[in-house]
Amino acid sequence: MSAQADLAHCEEAIRHGSLSFHAASKVLPKDVRQAALALYAFCRLADDAVDLNTEKAQAVLRLEERLARVYEGRPLDQPTDRAFARIVEDYEMPRALPDALLEGLAWDAMGRTYDTLSDVYGYSARVAAAVGVMMCVLMRVRDAHALARACDLGVAMQLTNIARDVGEDAHERRLYLPKAWMDEAGIDLDAFYDAPAPTADVRAMVSRLVSDARRLYFRSEAGIAGLPLSCRPGIWAARLIYAGIAGQVKRQRYDTISRRARTSKLQKIGWLAQANTRAVASSIMPHSAVIYAPVLPECSFLVDAAAQGAPERNRADALVDALAALKRHQQLSLMPPGMRSS
Repeated sequence: MSAQADLAHCEEAIRHGSLSFHAASKVLPKDVRQAALALYAFCRLADDAVDLNTEKAQAVLRLEERLARVYEGRPLDQPTDRAFARIVEDYEMPRALPDALLEGLAWDAMGRTYDTLSDVYGYSARVAAAVGVMMCVLMRVRDAHALARACDLGVAMQLTNIARDVGEDAHERRLYLPKAWMDEAGIDLDAFYDAPAPTADVRAMVSRLVSDARRLYFRSEAGIAGLPLSCRPGIWAARLIYAGIAGQVKRQRYDTISRRARTSKLQKIGWLAQANTRAVASSIMPHSAVIYAPVLPECSFLVDAAAQGAPERNRADALVDALAALKRHQQLSLMPPGMRSS
């Protein structure tokens, strides 16, 4: 199979798997768009392999083997793996970034919950901000301040996803809202899973999450101005489209249990047009001092992995620990209830 055929396969996967990213990618320059489609296709494959698989632990372990093969230069004979291997080599993609994504997926496979908003940030850093930093690498951007703002955007997008999917996650007996918020509201988690309802307390939690996402969307804008001019419309489009989803959640009065927040094709077209306008404006406006805001502490390891001149820190042990915990979780799940120990 040719490289072009592999990319065509990746684009088809994204066309069906991520409508928002596919729309935003259309305004990226060709070289970055093709690399981004390969990146997102691999990330989409990884996410689906865990999310849609009943044997989640085995799915993550197989993904780690596939990723290892990519970095060894001998990817599986699959279009997505071959395409991702090419961008790993061409762009010198730091291994710590996709490792972080797998670590987050391992947490998903264990059904992990998150006590505080900081813990939710830590999860979002792995499954979303890591992808944002990888996108910067594809744009040849290694400035620490720009990477920090990419992390803001990735976390904001993930918070939006969490806010939008509270009902769907509950039906799957998953929770990504901070557990401390549920405890403060006196909501029993098992009872919520059995009969999720958009109570005033739950809608208030979704509102808090959307409000925090909005803050991070605004912080991310300063970083977009630090990207190559040709790349800015695509990233502006992603920022506007996902913020638009958050806006729809607000219009539904933060009820994301009775119905799912959706945006229309016409709205996406409008945001794409607005993205071009914002990109042009960013080239003539003074740069915002927000670009120098500190990186979210939960994302600092991502910036360290990718920034030019940043100290190299080996995080391989973090993934090894996550996979070891996942194996223990799998072994416990196979035991009769009476034999399980903490």
